[in-house]
Amino acid sequence: MSEQWSGWGVGREWGGLVERGDVVLLDGFHALKHALRFGAEVVLAVAEEPEGVRALAAELAPDVEEAVVRLVRQGSLKGLLPRVHPTGVAALAVRPGREAGRAALARMPRPAPVVVLDNPRNLGNVGAVVRLAAGFGATGVVTRGDLDPWHPNVVRAGAGLHYATTVDRLELEELPPGPLYALDPEGEDIRALTLPDDALLAFGSERHGISPELRARADHLVSLPMRPQVSSYNLATSVAMSLFHWGGPRP
Repeated sequence: MSEQWSGWGVGREWGGLVERGDVVLLDGFHALKHALRFGAEVVLAVAEEPEGVRALAAELAPDVEEAVVRLVRQGSLKGLLPRVHPTGVAALAVRPGREAGRAALARMPRPAPVVVLDNPRNLGNVGAVVRLAAGFGATGVVTRGDLDPWHPNVVRAGAGLHYATTVDRLELEELPPGPLYALDPEGEDIRALTLPDDALLAFGSERHGISPELRARADHLVSLPMRPQVSSYNLATSVAMSLFHWGGPRP
């Protein structure tokens, strides 16, 4: 089969998978690498130059090199994506089932906090939080509101690390058990507190803060140290400071 016909077949297969509605775009090599490391079911990976991607895997991620070599197929990404990642590869992976994720969030005792994002607005910020939560070993990231935490731009900003933790959108009454610590400028200084492993750490948007209903539900209001006249921290920065104060992954 010629490369032209092979590439055409890959494009048609890609389109059919996207239409299923249960797959997630992994944009770039690092997203593919992380997803594979944490057990994602990658159903198709396409590269303009597969040998270059295989070389990246050998250099940067030998633990998943075998899977990358097996999965990556040659095809034109320009017809599949609005823009091509500099690493020249993209993949589609099955989105994890929600039931297993919600069971993981609800399981007690919990070894690490759950991050709650109250009506976030910026897709990139949410992806950065997912990446942080995965790095710190948080139990999960849940959002309230209309933003989809599995939006392609969120997954892109999270570098494929949605598969390293639980990511879901929940209503207030669906939040998992555990004491709720809501970040608020009027709260107690976080440095005076010990955050328990089973905490829910809730963060509002930079502009509006936490919602009144979440504030009413909170067991504790917590503030981060901040110089006077500085309005707020970036959402991901606030999450990072709080998770660092909690303690992070065990040695």
